[in-house]
Amino acid sequence: MMRSVFREGETLRQDLTEAEIASIVRAGAGLLWVDLTSSADREINAAANDTEKPGEAVQHVLGDLFHFHPLAIEDCLNTRIESPKVDDYGDYLFIVAQSAVYGGRLERLDLTEVDLFLGPNYVVTSRQMPVPPIDELFDRACENLHLVNRGADFLAHTVIDSLVDQLLPAVEVMDEHIDELEQTILTRPERRLLSEVLLLKRNTLRLRRSILPQRDMVNRLSRGEFGALIRPEALIFYRDVYDHIVRVEEMLEGLRDLADGALGSYLSVTNNRLSEVMKAMSVVAVIFLPLTLIASIFGTNLDYSPFGLTFKAGFYLMLAFMALIALALVVYFHKRGWF
Repeated sequence: MMRSVFREGETLRQDLTEAEIASIVRAGAGLLWVDLTSSADREINAAANDTEKPGEAVQHVLGDLFHFHPLAIEDCLNTRIESPKVDDYGDYLFIVAQSAVYGGRLERLDLTEVDLFLGPNYVVTSRQMPVPPIDELFDRACENLHLVNRGADFLAHTVIDSLVDQLLPAVEVMDEHIDELEQTILTRPERRLLSEVLLLKRNTLRLRRSILPQRDMVNRLSRGEFGALIRPEALIFYRDVYDHIVRVEEMLEGLRDLADGALGSYLSVTNNRLSEVMKAMSVVAVIFLPLTLIASIFGTNLDYSPFGLTFKAGFYLMLAFMALIALALVVYFHKRGWF
C-alpha cells in the first residue's frame, strides 16, 4: 500500500499519482512524504489472486520513481529485521530505525523496522508491517501543515523520534514487572516465576541489542556529518533523540541488573527452602536411625536374646528405651536450634 502527502506553500495534497510523484522528485520543490507498507501488498494480492510477487509494488516505487540504490531497496524488502544504520548515497540518506512492540508482561518483545529515505525535498518510509506511531504521524501530517512545513530533515527527525518514544513505555512496563516479581519471589517462589524472569531477561537483552546500533546511528545524524541533507538548525533535534536513546539504554542496564538479581533471588529462596526441607528430613532420619538399630538387633530370629525370648516385659522395655532415645535427640536438636 502506498500513501502520499505533499505540501507546497499553503497547499496540501494527498494520494498523488505516480506521475505526480516523479514530477515532484524531479522538480525538487515542496515537501513530499511517501509511506509504503509491503504487508498490505501481500494481503491485496492474495485476495485478488494476483500473480505479482509480494513487494513488487514497493520495489517499483523505490526503484522506478525514486531511483534508489538496489542495495537499499534490497534491505527494504528483506523480511529479516536489519540492524539500525545510516547509509549515505550522496543525493539521499538511507536510514534503518527500529522500535519495540511489547504487548504484555508475559509476551515476547518484538522489534519493528522502519526504513527511511531522506532526500532534499522528500521522505520515503517503508515497512513490512503496520507501525502504529507512523500511521498516527502520517494521519496528523495529512491534517496539519506544521508537520510538513519545516523541511525533509525535520520530518525525518519526527519519524525517528516517534519510534524512539515507543521504547520508553516498554522499558517502564518491564521495570514495573521486575519489581512485582521480586516481591512475589520473596513471599511465594513459585515455579512459573522462573519462566517470567527468564522471559523478561531475554526481552531486555533483545531490546539492548537494538539500542546500541540505533544510538550510534542517531549520533551520526546529530553531529553534522550529513550537512547536505540535514541543516544545522535541525541537529539539536536529532541530539534530543540521541539523549532519549541514551536514557533508555541506561534504564536497560539497570533493568538487566534487576533481572539478574531477581533470578538470583529466586534461586536463593528456592535453595533455602530446599535446605530447610533437607534439614527437617535429616533430623527425622537421625532420630529414627538409633531406633531402627535397636529394632533390628532385638528383631533378630535367634534362640538367644539379652532378655530372653520368654521375657514378657522385654518388648515394652525396648519401646520405652527407644522413646527415651528419640526424646533425648529431639531435646538436643531443639537446644542447638536445628528446628
